[in-house]
Amino acid sequence: MTSTFRQTWRLELEFEQMLDLFSLSGGNAGMITRRDFAVATVSILATATIVTFAQTVAKPVMHSSVFNWSSLKVEPTKQGERRGGFDAPTPALEDLEMHITTLNPGESPHPPHRHAAEELMIIKEGTLEALQGDQTNIVEAGGIIFEASNELHGLRNIGTNRATYYVLKILPNDSVKPK
Repeated sequence: MTSTFRQTWRLELEFEQMLDLFSLSGGNAGMITRRDFAVATVSILATATIVTFAQTVAKPVMHSSVFNWSSLKVEPTKQGERRGGFDAPTPALEDLEMHITTLNPGESPHPPHRHAAEELMIIKEGTLEALQGDQTNIVEAGGIIFEASNELHGLRNIGTNRATYYVLKILPNDSVKPK
């Protein structure tokens, strides 16, 4: 049993015991009825469950950290590979995410898209074609790509070798949602 389940079970037992103690089956009009008590109990349990769930879902705030290349887990993909870095809120941002993508020749990580977050990509090696709106640019090793919030963008490795690039995705607090 999980800790949350045990806590909920204990609360239910305590409410059952309280119902028995009150013996609310009498006919006094001014007293709380069993039904009233049951509705209140269900409401309290539902609220406690929602609060507990909300607290467990939230990611912890990231503070100053170091991430070494050798410690980043490599995940093979259909297009090449991906190294995870971090994905967490910071004291100033709703979310800050960083990963490294390696694309095989001719591959794209995904179709062109748009989102509220802004992205900064730094090309480590290879040659990429960067679609930005209706414009296409060629970016080589050492180049930097910036993708503004909610603007259409996409990438494709147009070289004969693998292309590797760092992705820094920034989502400010109270950011604009996609159009």
